[in-house]
Amino acid sequence: MFRVPVRLRAAGRTDAGVHATGQVAHADIPVDAVPNAYSRSARPGDPEFLPLVRRLGRYLPADVRVLGIARAPNDFDARFSALRRHYSYRLSTAPYGVEPQQARYVTAWPRDLDVDAMALASRDLLGLHNFAAFCRRRDGATTIRDLQRLDWIRDGELITAHVTADAFCWSMVRSVVGALLAVGEHRREPGWCATLLESTSRSSDFAAAPPQGLTLVGVDYPSDDELEARTKVTRGLRVLD
Repeated sequence: MFRVPVRLRAAGRTDAGVHATGQVAHADIPVDAVPNAYSRSARPGDPEFLPLVRRLGRYLPADVRVLGIARAPNDFDARFSALRRHYSYRLSTAPYGVEPQQARYVTAWPRDLDVDAMALASRDLLGLHNFAAFCRRRDGATTIRDLQRLDWIRDGELITAHVTADAFCWSMVRSVVGALLAVGEHRREPGWCATLLESTSRSSDFAAAPPQGLTLVGVDYPSDDELEARTKVTRGLRVLD
């Protein structure tokens, strides 16, 4: 639409089958290319980028939508400027599985889960740790992360985990949930999850939770005057003292 090559940079990547309702991305567009994206039928009085949102709605596949577009500050980077990312993971323990309208977004779990035990185990994972046991290996990438929230909420047969961290390594959320499911089924004691933080490589003692229950629901950013400093912190290779 801009008639020039455009590279889109997202706040984070998700595994196949995982969803996002709060994804953020940025692209650097040459100023003289911006008018190319506007059709001649743009409506007078429309907000600046509303015509572009409409065009993307026509061109994109049905399972992808751009909800809004805005000009970003010069130092903004969707990935490296982020302060934290928020995910939710939803499971249903209903005997019939998941209702068809929600089957793409909720994982059917065939056994009951002890949510109190899962919540107890979750507390040991909060804070700055090496999550190597929960991450798929990537050369040159750190597995040290600051897990800031890990809550479980039960509403009848629907169980939802709310997970927040400054960043997540590859497959980390699904792996954390998978380990906690072992606790919820009483196959492991709550204190077992804390011992996994001592590992320096991915653990084979549990399986990652299925992808369809996971959704990226939001990304937080600092104020405009703190973007550059945040990017420098994020790009640095983190180590534990």
